[in-house]
Amino acid sequence: MNIAMWSGPRNLSTAMMYAFAARGDCAVWDEPFYAAYLSRTGIDHPMRDEIIAAHEADPAKVAAACAAPAPDGQPLFYQKHMTLHMLPGIDRGFMRSCQNVFLIRHPARVVASYAKKREGPTLADIGFTQQADLFDEVAGWQGKPPVVIDSADIRANPKTALTALCTALGIPFTEAMLHWPAGGHASDGIWASHWYGAVHRSTGFEDPEGPLPDLPPDYARLVEQALPHYERLWAVRLRA
Repeated sequence: MNIAMWSGPRNLSTAMMYAFAARGDCAVWDEPFYAAYLSRTGIDHPMRDEIIAAHEADPAKVAAACAAPAPDGQPLFYQKHMTLHMLPGIDRGFMRSCQNVFLIRHPARVVASYAKKREGPTLADIGFTQQADLFDEVAGWQGKPPVVIDSADIRANPKTALTALCTALGIPFTEAMLHWPAGGHASDGIWASHWYGAVHRSTGFEDPEGPLPDLPPDYARLVEQALPHYERLWAVRLRA
């Protein structure tokens, strides 16, 4: 089974990749289309040149690999995708061979976290509109809403939330998903040194977050733009 997990940045996505990697029966792939996204857009991201040099930048080759059987003969293949990387013109046909899941997080938390690593994010940078579009596309061809899981529910009760997710995917939950070694994973993209500091120090999911952060006016306006897309997916999220 190929599992495509769709989220924006700063959304518990790396911790979720580590959780699936810890199962022992699951290959993982970190942001398959990142190099293609940078190459096609010319956008200035941290480590841009290094990412393009180190990872496959041809989206057709990436898409073919996403639809292929899991590496190393594993029964599961977890792909951590960023919704903003799916640019117009990239063939999305591979998604039909995957179980597509949408990982969401309140935009105020996303913006606050993202801005610590890259200042001045735009709506296009944080992936909410692209996530909603992909959600609608999958819902359209499968005839029902795809699976949605909220990072807040995972942090509130990781075992309960991941059990519900595994049930929705038709795979067994295993306690191994709740813990992983500190220091990162061999499948991390080269960009991990810039973005993954906190999760590299972790050995499991962090405790629930506190109140929503206070944001300056420009970031608050960005949250207002993203919020309707988040709320629409939140309404159909998995509930244990």
